[in-house]
Amino acid sequence: MAICLPVAAFAQADIAFGGLKHDSSLPIEISADQLSVDQASGQATFIGNVLIGQGDMRLSAGKVQVEYATGADTKGEISRLHASDGVTLVNGSEAAEAREAVYTIETGTVIMTGDVILTQGPNALSSDKMTVNLRTGTGQMDGRVKSIIQTGAN
Repeated sequence: MAICLPVAAFAQADIAFGGLKHDSSLPIEISADQLSVDQASGQATFIGNVLIGQGDMRLSAGKVQVEYATGADTKGEISRLHASDGVTLVNGSEAAEAREAVYTIETGTVIMTGDVILTQGPNALSSDKMTVNLRTGTGQMDGRVKSIIQTGAN
């Protein structure tokens, strides 16, 4: 049995994302079908079957633009990832899908937008926008929020 609960009256919902808690200081590995680099802007664009791994977290998308940190002490560090063309973020038993996502490495924040769906085991939440703090494992869903919660009853 599933219970469908619209949470639209609140226009937002605070959610615990324990499975999405993550160490954003770990190295990032990126693979894709194609890579384009623009040295002048300090950006790289990965296109086609993009898969990003950082620890146990995996992000897949059709396209990912990588922005590198600027400044003398940055040593080529990635500052932000902008994923588009169908994004899936998986960590542990939790998975989220959206049209786009922006991962800011320094803050450990992921903002997913466009038809967001989060699954936590058998339960699911959907909204227009989801913001997750990977360091604390907390998050918020904004816009029209809908929940499907499995009760365990037959």
